[in-house]
Amino acid sequence: MVLSQHAEAPYAMALLESGVDGVGYLLKERVGDVADLVEALSSVAAGGSVIDPKVVQELVSRRSAAERSPLARLTERETDVLREMATGKNNAAVARALFLSERAVEKHISAVFAKLDLSEEGDANRRVMAAVLAFLDSDNAGAQHP
Repeated sequence: MVLSQHAEAPYAMALLESGVDGVGYLLKERVGDVADLVEALSSVAAGGSVIDPKVVQELVSRRSAAERSPLARLTERETDVLREMATGKNNAAVARALFLSERAVEKHISAVFAKLDLSEEGDANRRVMAAVLAFLDSDNAGAQHP
């Protein structure tokens, strides 16, 4: 059972990682009645779960933000290709790492660029921009991407 001052999504996710049985996360401000707290503790001790609605809202908001990320549009294979690109590998090296043909890698890279709205115009290197977007997205949203 966690009693907290704040609804922190990262802490809630860590708490819920191994399942919801016997887990509780309540906000101190919302536990005004001793009987409510005892009931929550009893429920958790019996294998149930008690999660404050504000914590649930924080988790849902965080998940929604991650799903709005352009990286959420990538397929698993496209994400794999982007991850390899982000390490600086050229198409041949990406192909070897993922056991793909170079042509398949080229198709996946084109799809990544299109889904991330990285046009061929301008001086920016699209490979670098894609890797930067992946880094910024995973750093800011906690997404499970490259």
